[in-house]
Amino acid sequence: VQLQASGGGLVQAGDSLTLSCVVSGRTFGTYTMAWFRQAPGKEREFVAAMRWNGDNRAYAEFVGDRFTISGDNAQNTVYLQMNSLKSEDTAVYYCAAGTRWEYGIWTAGMYDVWGRGTLVTVSS
Repeated sequence: VQLQASGGGLVQAGDSLTLSCVVSGRTFGTYTMAWFRQAPGKEREFVAAMRWNGDNRAYAEFVGDRFTISGDNAQNTVYLQMNSLKSEDTAVYYCAAGTRWEYGIWTAGMYDVWGRGTLVTVSS
């Protein structure tokens, strides 16, 4: 499996942005997909996850109702719709793929494959 994230850029606080993660190399439907982010000088942190063959979704507390993770099976793509962006959302965003939906999906160790990341910069 290979993951290619895109969609990052420079936006103003309050703007919206949608990140995409194209999955290639294997049947997409068997994976748990997630987004993590890493801000300068900080550790990588969980943002959101979804179970591809189901309605399961999970979000970090800081997301609130601002972000939505979704997938398009036909396009083999996972999205992260981000609204009401804040300066503290500035980070490199990574998509990740795993094979389990269970306790601990917010930990990086649950994921086997990672994309290269896309930079989101939010100016205040």
